[in-house]
Amino acid sequence: MQMTPERIDDLSPERRKSIMERSMEDISSIYEDMRKITTDVKSRGDAVALAHYRKHKDDIGPADLEVGREEIEAAYGQLDPKVVDYLKVAAGNIVKFHKAQLERDMWSIEISEGILAGRITRPMDIVGCYIPGGTAAYPSSVLMTVLPAKVAGVERIVAVTPPGKGMTANPATLVAADIAGCDRIFKVGGPWGVAGLAYGTETMPRVDKIVGPGNKYVTAAKMLVYGQVDIDSPAGPSESLILADETGEARLVAVDFLSQVEHDPDSAAVLVTTSQDLAQSVCEIINREYDTLPRKDIFASSLAKHSYVLIAGDMDQAIDFTNEYAAEHLQILTRDPFITLNRIKHAGSIFMGPWAPVPVGDYASGTNHVLPTGQCARMFSGLSVDDFIKKPTFQYLSKEGLESLKDVVVTLAEVEGLPIHARAVRERFE
Repeated sequence: MQMTPERIDDLSPERRKSIMERSMEDISSIYEDMRKITTDVKSRGDAVALAHYRKHKDDIGPADLEVGREEIEAAYGQLDPKVVDYLKVAAGNIVKFHKAQLERDMWSIEISEGILAGRITRPMDIVGCYIPGGTAAYPSSVLMTVLPAKVAGVERIVAVTPPGKGMTANPATLVAADIAGCDRIFKVGGPWGVAGLAYGTETMPRVDKIVGPGNKYVTAAKMLVYGQVDIDSPAGPSESLILADETGEARLVAVDFLSQVEHDPDSAAVLVTTSQDLAQSVCEIINREYDTLPRKDIFASSLAKHSYVLIAGDMDQAIDFTNEYAAEHLQILTRDPFITLNRIKHAGSIFMGPWAPVPVGDYASGTNHVLPTGQCARMFSGLSVDDFIKKPTFQYLSKEGLESLKDVVVTLAEVEGLPIHARAVRERFE
């Protein structure tokens, strides 16, 4: 595998389209299978998950699907105390950042004399957080999903995570959930966990919204239950774009590039730079280090399929390409990143300057790492307090206020063929 720089001007329309589409998975092929599972869970409840997880333990019952306090206490004993302490540091930063997102509980304005209109802010009652698990541990995803809901004022927060052998949950996941204040944790993953949260079972409560990252099966299941519950944005494999000028340091750019393709065989990394020298140097470093990289199969796939080093003719072209790409993670390594930031329209989370690598946002700076992928940053934002809040509007009218609008409402209601709408207003003055 050899990385070589390409010029944006030399990209064919097909090549450019391929770069933009990167790891956008077509999940239509698994929709029917996921639909069968979610429908089965809706009708048969816990029995579906129990049948699936008997591969881990033969004699499990409904009680085995939920994590008990003893298992959580045991998890603390299995973790290095330093890990627990650092999870608490990260949690503190995440809480601080998300508290800053809270809005006023209520505001109102006088539309005209006698007409007061406004909006109130109310948290959801209960939400579900999907935490990837099984063979890997993602305690950071626990903090990123549970804590914003907690800050928003959600009364009950439920987490689901795939169990490992013996129907045990990952100890780091359990400790993070306990630190974050999660109310209940279920050892049910994939479409079984998603459907259990969406419809409720004998054991699992029905929630109002499901958030959190997962594989394509989780994404498909979330999209299938959307409408029954709300969901966050569809999420795919991790991706990052680095926007750099000649001030970028090749060694740091190369390691940042590689750090984003080690997640998954379908991960994507793109460097867009105005400097041919930087592009060439970064490729040389990647090619030199390739043979010594761990998890070689993942790097081989993600570097070959979705990763590119691109040279722009000028910064205008580089920024235009960056906005079109709409990356999940965007690093800005330019002479003045704040000036560059003013021109960025689409990105999930933005990392500015040589001292802000993407992993700091993944874990501890306080911003959220549950972010839109696959160009979805054009219309979705990263997970925030806003995802767990509803904003009903209200109005109060005096008699004079309604009278000032009477003819407007009556006329428009009659135009739309709704005579009783018109009567509801007219009747008050007869």
